Amino acid sequence: MSTNLPALDPARDALRQHVLTHSLKTGDFTLKSGAKSTWFLDTKQTACRPDGIVLVADVALSLLPADATAIGGLTMGADPVAFGIAAVAATRGRQLRSFSVRKESKDHGVTGRVAGALQPGDRVVITEDTVTRGTSIMEAVDVVEGFGAIPVLITVIVDRGGTCGAMAAERGIPFVPMLTAPDLGFGYGT
Repeated sequence: MSTNLPALDPARDALRQHVLTHSLKTGDFTLKSGAKSTWFLDTKQTACRPDGIVLVADVALSLLPADATAIGGLTMGADPVAFGIAAVAATRGRQLRSFSVRKESKDHGVTGRVAGALQPGDRVVITEDTVTRGTSIMEAVDVVEGFGAIPVLITVIVDRGGTCGAMAAERGIPFVPMLTAPDLGFGYGT
């Protein structure tokens, strides 16, 4: 990890400090992709703390398009992020419905992969805690589009891998991470 971190605006810097304090682990790790790394992010440690989710919401709400009406993504990574941002937004007069995309369809009760308040035609922010490759986010995009809603932005607490932006661009969806691996003092894919 570099000690010369890039300058960030005050909201992002406060979020970075929280992530570095509560979510960063160093050591020897095997990532979900099978790659080896000397650092690991458990950004739920930021998203699930009251001070952390407020910092996440501060940054996220500055990024969200004014016409966004819903926020969510693939469960579990998106759940605390989407639900927390929607709740904080409501206290600030901004109404966002939140939802989860299940890993597989349910065939009883409310069926399908979408759980929550998503409605067809919603303009959706797809979110997640940390993204490395981007496949989970693109899966959520597919489900949301299949539901009849329109992804208008993808944002994550940390872009660890640096590849999601290109995948989002191929789909015509802006990708604006709250923080990146270099913001935390690491290279992409290390």
